[in-house]
Amino acid sequence: MNVTLPLVFVLGVVAWLAIKFLGIRMWVAVVIALFGFWLSHTILAPAIESGTRSGVDIVNGTHN
Repeated sequence: MNVTLPLVFVLGVVAWLAIKFLGIRMWVAVVIALFGFWLSHTILAPAIESGTRSGVDIVNGTHN
């Protein structure tokens, strides 16, 4: 069974949990998010996308 959730929703829940239970400050979560957006526009983007897709395939059990 595959569940489709927007990545923004999943990241929002993770950020909320980190702020609520780990004591991460809001500004740290914002800086991490902005760094992620900046990183997606660098030459590392294809490697990040490939790793993310591989991880999702492993979790879904659809890898070869």
